[in-house]
Amino acid sequence: MKTKLKNMLSGAFSPKLKKTVTLVLILAAAFLLGRGAAYVKYEKLDEWAAPVSGSVSGENWGLGFGQAGTQPTGNASAEELKKYDAYYVGGNAEKVIYLTFDAGYENGNTQPILDALKKHNVNATFFVVGHYLESAPELVQQMVADGHFVGNHTYHHLDMSSIASKESFEKEMRDVEDKFRELTGQELARFYRPPQGKYSTRNLEMAKELGYHTFFWSLAYVDWYQDKQPSHEEAFKKLVGRIHPGAIVLLHSTSKTNGEILDELLTRWEELGYTFRTLEDFVK
Repeated sequence: MKTKLKNMLSGAFSPKLKKTVTLVLILAAAFLLGRGAAYVKYEKLDEWAAPVSGSVSGENWGLGFGQAGTQPTGNASAEELKKYDAYYVGGNAEKVIYLTFDAGYENGNTQPILDALKKHNVNATFFVVGHYLESAPELVQQMVADGHFVGNHTYHHLDMSSIASKESFEKEMRDVEDKFRELTGQELARFYRPPQGKYSTRNLEMAKELGYHTFFWSLAYVDWYQDKQPSHEEAFKKLVGRIHPGAIVLLHSTSKTNGEILDELLTRWEELGYTFRTLEDFVK
């Protein structure tokens, strides 16, 4: 069968055409190998990593890290994101940290996080979903009472990049606003974090049209698997080793490790000369 196919191909193409086809195949193989290598390169750098494109498009948010203490690169540059009132990192001149938490559900780890923040007089932003507002209203009220911001992580934690309808996008956002207002008597902060970091240019445009500022992150680690929590050593290695000026840090309030280490983590960051500000800095 192979011999027959070989003979058929030999008779079908002239020597010149064979040479052209061979060259095309070699170039295609080189492109695919190079593309695969790019993914490997970034995946080795960080769990959130992805090839950096430099422009905003429909994809997952990803980071590429360089030298310790320096700001990472993102899928899109800070300048490009700013066109959509979107951000992933602050200025590079001062040792400032913007601490944020994604809160999808409550499992007993938020209280120690709130206690550590209060002890260090640090205000953070908690991005909540509808389920959290419904199941942990007392903790949301404590967040507000303690001076933290509560932002929008959408009502159902969907892949928002797949939502093309402005009406559907707006409903996901407005339902969180309404529930928060009903619960606290206050207005939700106009801070938006796309679930799972999945976004598109149109998403960013729609969020901006609704008066939101979108916040990605410049430092995070795999802390969300309940049955595979990182050790304290692993957490400190990532969160202390990769901290950088202007860092927007994403942690999950569901993480047992985060609840256990946050007091010491804040102390270590402070010992390195870092201070804390809120996302309000970006919208002034």
